Amino acid sequence: MKKVTILALHLGYGGIERAITDLANSLVDDYNVEIISTYKVYDKPVNRLDIRVKVKYLSQIKPNKKEFKVALKKLRFISAFKEGIKSIKILKMKKELMIDFIKNCDSDVIISTRDIHNKWLGEYAKDGVMKIGWEHNHHHGNERYAKKIIESCKNLDYFVLVSKDLTNYYKTRVKPKCVYIPNLVSKADVTSDLKSKNLVSVGRLSHEKGFTDLIDVFALIHMMYPDWKLNIIGDGEEKGKIISKIKKYGLEEDVIMHGFLDKEEVGKILSDSSIYMMTSFTESFGIVLLEAFSYGVPCVAFDSAEGANEIISNNWDGYLIKDRDVDQMAKRVCHLIGNYSRRFIMGQNAIKKANKYSLEEVRNKWIKIIK
Repeated sequence: MKKVTILALHLGYGGIERAITDLANSLVDDYNVEIISTYKVYDKPVNRLDIRVKVKYLSQIKPNKKEFKVALKKLRFISAFKEGIKSIKILKMKKELMIDFIKNCDSDVIISTRDIHNKWLGEYAKDGVMKIGWEHNHHHGNERYAKKIIESCKNLDYFVLVSKDLTNYYKTRVKPKCVYIPNLVSKADVTSDLKSKNLVSVGRLSHEKGFTDLIDVFALIHMMYPDWKLNIIGDGEEKGKIISKIKKYGLEEDVIMHGFLDKEEVGKILSDSSIYMMTSFTESFGIVLLEAFSYGVPCVAFDSAEGANEIISNNWDGYLIKDRDVDQMAKRVCHLIGNYSRRFIMGQNAIKKANKYSLEEVRNKWIKIIK
């Protein structure tokens, strides 16, 4: 049986980390699968991992980016200096440990999930190893970032992209063969009846996810439908700003901040929601949209999120809002709130869309490359 190794930065919260565990779980029936994680951020992987998947942590040290930022923000320059020195040491250690592992890895296939891992994999893997890069992030028109990705994968055998847009962009720019394989979404055990008065949005509370704009949208919706609630699942550095805006509108009783939740808990909220809202500025793939679709929940998103454009079929299983128009998004959501038959039809179409990204469909695409 072939051995497949997946290189990860950590196994905590995040879309890439979720995709890594999903891929490992999907391949474990056919291959010996292991995940190599640079950092051990939590005692165990956040996402459920099949017990047959082996996990190895290269270090028990955690990254200190947060501590460094806090020290700078509070003008604690001595602490910031110490954290900066520590950060340099951690980065040096991270590089040395991963390169050493790659040099000695006896796997038949190694899959990299970061651009820096692509570079090290291409330079240091043993002869005969199949080297696959797996890109989840969109360049968003940033040529500097795109050039970094192109350079990182020049010695790889395959370059897997999670969206058709990215595949078309890179296929004439990189040396390895580009292959489009979307992320997978598991079939939901139950689907929403779309009768609850709940809106939902999931993601890291960072600037690019646009959650402060989401509060602006919900404030308009609340004026029309004051009995509807907004559930926000996730955590991050913009949590304080989001809470401040919630208080500004007096929506403390109407917006529920759940923090990070595991997959099962997220599923429970999705199955009790009627509309999913996405206000991201950018989104490479938008796995959360597909996850909502799997529960039969129609989605409304700004079209600035590239991944949303690929997943949502406008007026079929959701709505795409142009120019980040807050008023227009609020109107679309209100239209669905006031029209149950419309959101039911969209929900049924959403389930059909999610089935195209099933475990079996995506797994077979990966196995085709590995074989």
